[in-house]
This record gives sequence, C-alpha cells and structure tokens, in this order.
Amino acid sequence: MSYKNRVNFKPLSEFIKRVNIKNKDGKVSELKGINIDKFFMPSVANVVGTDLTRYKVVKPQQFACNRMHVGRDYRLPIAVSKFDKNIIVSPAYDVFEIIDTNKLNPEYLMMWFSRSEFDRNCWFYTDTDVRGKLGWDSFCEIELPIPSIEKQNEIVKEYNIVINRIKLNEQLNQKLEKTAQALYKYWFVDFEFPNKEGKPYKSSDGEMVYNEELDKEIPVGWEVKTFSDVAEISAGGDKPRVFSGFKTKECHVPIFSNGVTEEGLYGFTNVAKILKNSITISARGTIGYTVLRNEPFVPIVRLIVLTPKNENHTSYIFKYIENFDFNSSGSVQKQLTKPDLSVLKILVPKFSLLNLFESQFNSIKKETIKRKQEIELLNEFESIILAKMTKVEVEKEMIN
Repeated sequence: MSYKNRVNFKPLSEFIKRVNIKNKDGKVSELKGINIDKFFMPSVANVVGTDLTRYKVVKPQQFACNRMHVGRDYRLPIAVSKFDKNIIVSPAYDVFEIIDTNKLNPEYLMMWFSRSEFDRNCWFYTDTDVRGKLGWDSFCEIELPIPSIEKQNEIVKEYNIVINRIKLNEQLNQKLEKTAQALYKYWFVDFEFPNKEGKPYKSSDGEMVYNEELDKEIPVGWEVKTFSDVAEISAGGDKPRVFSGFKTKECHVPIFSNGVTEEGLYGFTNVAKILKNSITISARGTIGYTVLRNEPFVPIVRLIVLTPKNENHTSYIFKYIENFDFNSSGSVQKQLTKPDLSVLKILVPKFSLLNLFESQFNSIKKETIKRKQEIELLNEFESIILAKMTKVEVEKEMIN
C-alpha cells in the first residue's frame, strides 16, 4: 500500500508556510548552520565584514533547511529551533513555520524529518534537478501521517523520554571521561599521587629529581623509556580477504582504519590480528587520534597499534599517548611511522602506582561501557518509535 493511498497522509503544504524575515536592524548576531544530523550548530563561515542584515531570522519553533545538495548528500539538512531566542541563518536557507500548532506539533514534524525514509523520499524528488537540489514545491508535496494532536503529543512524549535518557548517559560518560583525565593529570602530571600515608606526593614534600631527557623534575624512582620499551608496535596492513561491511555470524571481528567513522570502524572480518588489549593511533591526517581497544580486532591502513608488554600498564600508556603532543615532538610531520613512535620518550612511574591506576581507570571504564551499551539499546528504541509513526496509521486504516 503506497503512502498516497492512505487517507490520513497529507502533504506538507497543508501545514507549513514559508517565512522570510530579514535581520534588517542587525539585532540578532547568533549565526547558526545546520549539520547533516539535523541540528543547529555554530556557523563555520567567516562573517568578519559580512552584512548580517541580509541573513534570515529564525524564531523559536520555526524550521530552517538547506535544499541545495540533497541529491549529493542523500540527506536534507533541516532543524527546528529549540532556542529561547531568535537566531539567524544563511540567506540561502529556507525558513518556515507550522500554520496551526493545534493540528501539527513541531516536535512531531521534526521526528518525521529525522526518519531515513524521509531523506530517501527527498532524494527521489531531486531527480528533476541536475544539480541535486530539492525544489520547494517538491518538498511541500511530500506526505506524512497526521494523527490527532493528542496522539502526536503522546508519540513526542515517548520519544523525548528516550532522547533525554540518551543525552543523560552521554553527559554522564563525558563526566566519567573528565574524571579519568583529571585523575591522570593529578597523579602523573602534577605528581600528586598518593604516597605511603595516602597524602598527595609532591605537596607533601615527596622527593623529586631533575631528569635531563624530559628537562624537568620527576619523582624519585620513576624512569624515562621509549615506547618500544613498554609496548609492541605494529602498523595496520591491507584489508582482509574475508571482508563484510556488516557484522554477521561469520564476520564479527571489527576492522579499524583511520578516519572512516568517529572511531574508525571500517567493517568486519572472520579472523583477528590483534588479540590483546591495545591502543590504536591515527598515523595520517589527524595525527595522534587515540583509541583504547578492549576486544580482538584487525588494523588496516593509516593506523599504528601499541600492545603494552604489561597489561596492567595499558590504561596509563593510553592516557599518556592521548595527552602526548605529536606535533611538538620534532619527528612527526604529515604522518606517523613505527620508527617515529619507537624512539619517542615515555615517563614510567613505579609499577605499584601503575597497577593502582589501572584498577581505578578500569572501574571508570566499566561504568562508561555500561552506559554506552544502554545508549545502543536506547538508539534501537528511538528507531522503533520513528518507525511506529507510520505503523500506527496502518493499523488504524486496517480497522476502518
């Protein structure tokens, strides 16, 4: 059954109208763009010397979209303003609002815009434009189900519960990451790790000694070594022969590369090359992007892998590399190589302190993993709710 045969599906043109208010008085200065994930974001455009009076004003609960490159990007950048004040957007954007919010909830409409099916529909309509632009009239022809406002509000409420829970978990994970970073800095940068009495080492007159290699004082008993002393170093290889873009029963070992996605997931294969907990470092492009890998995996191009020789030192080495300034090391320019990394220096504390840090860090990491797993589950719920927006209407039709 096609959407157009459903009596409860109606075109956008019945519910929205274009708005074209220019920032003539220049009172609004907060310029926003729209990212591919359909959120307003700070504009990256250089507006020095730009006449902001030409820009369009977006009021709270109004929408803005960029229809220019839908055919190229396969997505329509579109967002609803949830700010409590006016913002401005590019003159090239369309700004529109809902005619009657008693008939269509803005958040419900934004939910519909968030569906992958909506983006596919938009892309289909770009076939009439050689540049891949989605025409305004074509956009307004797109149909969506409009249940009662009560039903819309119910769906929005259910959706927001899930979204708010995801945001809460993300915020908690950010705090946990900051906690781990603060602990590392306090112990290994400020040298305020607990002494035998449990007091901060340096501020309790802990003995320090000058180290020529690092050109600074370090605690007595600590050493300076190279990365090759503390870890096995290897470089990513070619793509495995058995490769799948998706996780399957046969192909379940992740393949990591640099820069494909946020954490470099390239696909899956059937045999792991790295079996122990290891650290991957981006070797080209953005040098030094560091990820702690806790499961077997396969590294490919543009990655260097460090596998600590002592597993109890993994978390410290990871944080050390994460805080390492590769650009100031003098040996790294446009890419990072195994020889480059092998000779770089690392400060090595006493093993008893490293073991204690490993224990503390692992406790934080377990909480982080737990919340990431909950976020994955909540993302599935989000997809189910978005899919249910049409299923509710189908069931209604079948009853009728």
